[in-house]
Amino acid sequence: MADPKLLTLSGSLRKGSYNRMLLALAAEAFGPATVTEGDLDLPLYNGDLEEAEGVPEKVQHLVQQIKDADAIVVGAPEYNKGITGVLKNALDWISRVPGWPLEDKPTVVVSASAGRTGGETAQFMTLSCLTQHQARLIPGTAVLIAGAMNAFDEDGRLKDETSQKLLTKRMEKLRAEVV
Repeated sequence: MADPKLLTLSGSLRKGSYNRMLLALAAEAFGPATVTEGDLDLPLYNGDLEEAEGVPEKVQHLVQQIKDADAIVVGAPEYNKGITGVLKNALDWISRVPGWPLEDKPTVVVSASAGRTGGETAQFMTLSCLTQHQARLIPGTAVLIAGAMNAFDEDGRLKDETSQKLLTKRMEKLRAEVV
């Protein structure tokens, strides 16, 4: 098999977000792969917009990336003890495309957050949303990076060896699902 296709989805739009940093490390730990980052900078879901213009081209592109991917890793930051609007909006749009693009797609969710729980609430909410999409959620110990502003070194690497080992183990399990 050629290198698998790994799609990363960050629930934060900020270029320097901790979840993007964590997703980069996850992709590295996954091993050789064609890695693509999905663009979740989508218009807000609006049924009137959908009715008048159909599903936006950016959403259709994202859905095609999901269909083309062999595996997905989602970075789920926590804003105000919940899932980000960016991530929830993307999942809402994806649900409007016929064919359930996330169905049976091997998926892992990871979180980095400034708070002391590492995004635990947002991760559980994201997992719940992905269950409705019928994604194949790969079980394992949750990757929750607390105090994210201090968790990464100047090169974007995790300072805590235990967190890196946990991330690597999750990505190895995800890779085993597709190779």
